[in-house]
Amino acid sequence: MAAGVQAPEKELRFTRSGQASAFWVASAVLTAVCVTLAATSIYRDVNPQVPHPVWALAPLALAAVAARQAVNLTRHAYLILTPLGIEIFPFFRPSAGMRLVVWQEVDTAEVNADGSVLTLHHDAAKTSGIHLSLKPIRADRRMLIAKAVIGRVAKG
Repeated sequence: MAAGVQAPEKELRFTRSGQASAFWVASAVLTAVCVTLAATSIYRDVNPQVPHPVWALAPLALAAVAARQAVNLTRHAYLILTPLGIEIFPFFRPSAGMRLVVWQEVDTAEVNADGSVLTLHHDAAKTSGIHLSLKPIRADRRMLIAKAVIGRVAKG
């Protein structure tokens, strides 16, 4: 029996959609390489040094892997802001490496000048905390997460 989210309207989900675009581009380029290799095999009888059409399967397989990774990055969460705290999912094995930072652990939060790093400080002296890169998130969404986290910490 799967446990669902009890109050999905109270959470904000941010995916790695900023990283997904690079995988989409890689998939498109590899697909173009596959099509080019397959199309040039028409001239194999004229020039026997043209690669065999089976060689087109290698970039096609890599394109499929890149496309699948792009879909996963777009679909699955990187950060989830819940009433309990912030859930942080790493790139590799996100279900096993998920970390929950409850709001009571966060004293202050700040974002660097270019908006690419969110820092969660655990104490008022700012000697310990967590640095979260916001680069995996699309650029137009970074200020939204910063505003949400800083607003929640200031309210709490």
